[in-house]
Amino acid sequence: MFFELKRGDLGNTSAMYARTFFEELDIDSVTVAPYMGEDSVTPFLSYEGKWVILLALTSNKGSHDFQLTTDTEGERLFEKVLRKSQQWADDQQMMYVVGATQGRAFEDIRKIVPHHFLLVPGIGAQGGSLEEVCKYGMNSQCGLIVNSSRGIIYADKTERFAEAARQAAQEVQQQMAEQLKKL
Repeated sequence: MFFELKRGDLGNTSAMYARTFFEELDIDSVTVAPYMGEDSVTPFLSYEGKWVILLALTSNKGSHDFQLTTDTEGERLFEKVLRKSQQWADDQQMMYVVGATQGRAFEDIRKIVPHHFLLVPGIGAQGGSLEEVCKYGMNSQCGLIVNSSRGIIYADKTERFAEAARQAAQEVQQQMAEQLKKL
């Protein structure tokens, strides 16, 4: 069973959160917002066999508010996050959230983090294309953990929910299998 939890806080309390999540609750990974800096992220990186999932570029339209803004040299904020965080951990400890709705941005992301896993929400109900995500985001090992939540859990609002959800999940699985054949 794989457990994941989201958390982000000040550096002086991150160590306690990390201990609680990874030791007490035995969580496998924690999604952390990087915007409070290295000291709020690195306490989570001291646990062997546990993962930090760093927010890089989300699926929601609000990603345009900050993540896609550019500095005077044309570097987007999410690119700065990817580059800076490479100093904190390697691809054996850290992966990144990259929303499926970001399309060709996966190509730019793979130039910065070619070997890291990408946790990819936003397939289905949010409008992300699995084919586009795979085309631009898959690496030689696949490197993607694709998530489709709303497309499955809201597949049907009747007593046929379980069958509809099963069917929706199988469709995503079949689509991913087709993409994996291209590796």
